[in-house]
Amino acid sequence: MVAIFRTIKSAFQDVMRNMSQSVTTVSILVLMLLSINVLIVVRFLTNEASWVVKNQIDVSVFFVPEASDEQVAEVERYVKSFPEVTEVILYSRDEVFDTFRTEYSDNPDIIASLEELDDNPLGPTMIVKTRDPKSYENVITLLSVPEYEDIVVAKTFTDTETAIKRIDRITSQVEKFSFALSVIFAVIAFLIIFNTVRTTIYAHRVEISIKKLVGATNWFVRGPYLISAAVYSIVSLSITYAIVMSSAGFLDLHIGLLFDKPALLSGYFSAYVLYIFGGQFVALLIFTILSSLFAMRRHLRV
Repeated sequence: MVAIFRTIKSAFQDVMRNMSQSVTTVSILVLMLLSINVLIVVRFLTNEASWVVKNQIDVSVFFVPEASDEQVAEVERYVKSFPEVTEVILYSRDEVFDTFRTEYSDNPDIIASLEELDDNPLGPTMIVKTRDPKSYENVITLLSVPEYEDIVVAKTFTDTETAIKRIDRITSQVEKFSFALSVIFAVIAFLIIFNTVRTTIYAHRVEISIKKLVGATNWFVRGPYLISAAVYSIVSLSITYAIVMSSAGFLDLHIGLLFDKPALLSGYFSAYVLYIFGGQFVALLIFTILSSLFAMRRHLRV
């Protein structure tokens, strides 16, 4: 217990004596952690935007005006039997007609033309949503059967299919870019921490040599630097957490309006705080400890 107490005391003394070095180390670690969290935010917002757009995409199935209620109901049951379909919304002829009039209410020519008609020229419309936007093409294929050729007049998906492919391509590229940058930042962080710790140990090389000559064990010599590494990790992560959460709250004021979610980022970080910051702390602690161990090997050979 006495040895442990002395090791901890020595570690905090080293941190306080080399305040400028400690501040520099913590600053570097904070910048590295902030960079990683920026990548997390970018990837999260990209996925969120992709989900919002995909959720608004659907297949519209238009029926001929002569389609009976039984025929439309049969197609509805058929579509609902598809395992990839999550929702089917059916609009009657009157609902489609009213929506059309409302949409073109500012066009007097179209309204005048509708009033001259004796009957509703529009047929029922069915909106189909699936779990995966890639399944829409399959839905259209399944609807293109001879049994429904006479009652289904059109199935729209051309423009939305292009949009889906573009979103998937952009999301895939962003994920690959984020992963590559994360790996690069991890390597840079390891090298920075290694050089920082090595510089600190080099400044205390004489002290370490004296400790070894009077019989100190390797772990007694390593102890203060390993504890210092843990202190740097805790302080750096605490500062990063405060900055990230305050920034997330500020960004929510603007991003929340786009996604119609008032606490999008702050809610995400709060829900996964243990995974995000806990993982960063473990990784940071491993980095600092390994850097310290590698940097001390040379000076422990006395």
